[in-house]
Amino acid sequence: MEPLPSRFEKALTLIDAVHREDPQVEVVEGIARPSEALYAERMSAWVERLQPDASELLRLAVRCQHLRRWAIPRDRYPTGRLGYHQWRTAQAQAHAQTAGVLLRQAGYDEASIARVQALIRKERLRQDPETQCLEDAACLVFLEYGLPGFAAQHDEAQVIDILQKTWNKMSPRAREEALRLKLTPHARALLDKALAGT
Repeated sequence: MEPLPSRFEKALTLIDAVHREDPQVEVVEGIARPSEALYAERMSAWVERLQPDASELLRLAVRCQHLRRWAIPRDRYPTGRLGYHQWRTAQAQAHAQTAGVLLRQAGYDEASIARVQALIRKERLRQDPETQCLEDAACLVFLEYGLPGFAAQHDEAQVIDILQKTWNKMSPRAREEALRLKLTPHARALLDKALAGT
């Protein structure tokens, strides 16, 4: 694979600097890390695994997930499904807008920026292989790292429902990877129960 251009490295530097501003931290192997910086690295790692020849723009879009996510708290929107979708839509638009600013600073043209923004907004999911790859990575990061914490904060019926919706968004390849994950016994039991109901 050919080395990526220097503008890519510049973009990553700018993107990761924003992620490191996250006030929330996660402790991994005794080291406190900004949560969104860690999330971005995990997203990139999953895309590398799912699609080793991923395009430059997909790699950027994946890294731009959750840009300044903490700036739009969930509690600004109503509780329930409608409020959740409003919040998610606002987040996607904000991530795309911030990505545009950073990518322009790194020297990307408007067509490339528009493509990255479309991927960030997950447009044409299922029809666009790159959008699907990004979604697969997000689902796998949730299953591998986020499920135990999510399960601890929600009742089992809600967790099962979310797991079923997550599974429905994943490609066959991502589902294969999910079944190979080393989950905690409780997380594995929840996933098994969710899959039994699909």
